[in-house]
Amino acid sequence: MPDPLDTAFDAEVAIIGGGVVGLAVAQALAPDHSVVALERHEGIARETSAHNSGVIHASIYYPTGSLKHRLCWEGNALLYEWAEAHHVPHLRCGKLIVAMTEEERDGLDEVEQQARQNGARGIERLTGAQARELESHVPIVEAVWSPSTGVIDQAALAKSYESAAVSDGAMVVTHHEVRAIERVPGGFRLDLRDSEGHESSLRAAAVVNAAGLRAPEVAACLGYPLDGGVAGEVEVPVFRQRVNRGVYYDVIDPDMARLVHRPVYPLPEHAAGGLGLHLTVDTDGGVHLGPNTEWLEEDSLLDYRNPGSPEVRATFLVAGQRFLPGLRDEHIAPGQVGYRPKLQQPGGAQADFLIWEDRGYVHLGGIESPGLTSSLAIAREVVGLLR
Repeated sequence: MPDPLDTAFDAEVAIIGGGVVGLAVAQALAPDHSVVALERHEGIARETSAHNSGVIHASIYYPTGSLKHRLCWEGNALLYEWAEAHHVPHLRCGKLIVAMTEEERDGLDEVEQQARQNGARGIERLTGAQARELESHVPIVEAVWSPSTGVIDQAALAKSYESAAVSDGAMVVTHHEVRAIERVPGGFRLDLRDSEGHESSLRAAAVVNAAGLRAPEVAACLGYPLDGGVAGEVEVPVFRQRVNRGVYYDVIDPDMARLVHRPVYPLPEHAAGGLGLHLTVDTDGGVHLGPNTEWLEEDSLLDYRNPGSPEVRATFLVAGQRFLPGLRDEHIAPGQVGYRPKLQQPGGAQADFLIWEDRGYVHLGGIESPGLTSSLAIAREVVGLLR
C-alpha cells in the first residue's frame, strides 16, 4: 500500500459491506491502518449475517484442503476465544448429525469420514442409544457427534467486531451505498450516495469487497468480467453468484421447544445447496426448523418476509415430525428468511470461498456458510494479502 501519510487518501483501506465478515476485517486491520467500513443499510449486519442459524460450525462437510475447510476449522477456535473475551452470548452445545432410518447409515459413514479427514475436533460415532442420551425425544438410529459445534448471537457478534474496530480508530459508516469505483494513481476512488441522496467520494489505497450478496456488482464497477477471463494482463476468476433462498419455521410451543437442547442435523443435501432442513437452538432458548433451499433467478427480488404458505408449512411440519414425532401444526410459525450468496451452480458440486487480490483490490466471493464461523480467519487472510 502507499505511504499511509499520503494526504491524497482519506483512508488506507475502504471495506465495502458491514456484515460480520466486513467488520471482522475492519477490526483486524484497524490497529495498524486507517480503515473506513461502508454499509448501505441503516445498521450493521442486516442481510446474510443476521438471517442464518447462528451455528458455530466444526468444519465437517467441506472438501479437505478447501478454504471452507481450513478457515472454518481455524475460525471455530478463534470464534470461541473471541466470544469469551468479548462477552458475546454463545453456547458450546455440540451437534448431532443423525441417521433416522437404517437406509441412512451409509450416508452417515460418508459424513464421519469427511469429518475425520478434516480434523474436526472431538468427532465420535454414537449408537442410537448413546445419541438418545443427549436428545431423548429424537428417534435416532445412529449419529455423528460434534462437540465443538455451537451457536452464537449473530447481532452481538457483529456489534463486538464493530466496537473493537472503532476502538482502534476505524470508522463504520452506515446509510452509504457505493455507486461507482475507479482506480486512481496508487489506489481507488469510491463514489457514494447516502440515504438522503447526497453524494460524496472517498479515496483509499486498498478496497476490500465484503459486500456479500452484492459482491459481483462491486467487482463489475471496476470492470472485472463476472464470468471470469482476462482483464488487462490479469487472470480473473468467476465472480458471478447465484442466490439461494432459505426460510425457517419457529417452534413456538414452549413445552415442545424444551425437548431439544442442541442442533440436530439430517444428512446433508449438498446438490440442493444446503445441509438439509435441520433443527437448531439459539442462545435465548428458541428452537427453529430450517432453512430449506430454493435457487433464485438472477435479479430476483430479495424479500425477507415469510408469508408462510400452506405448502411450505406442510413440508416443514413433516420434516419437523421426523425429529419430534409429537410436533403438531399449531406448534410452529413462520420464522426468518435468509439468502445465501453462492458460487455453486444449481445441482452442482460445492463451491469454495473466493478470496482474491489484484493490486490492492480484495474480492470476497461466495461467502455463505460457514462464513460467520470463518469470519476471523477470513480477516486474517485479508490482512495477509494486503500486507
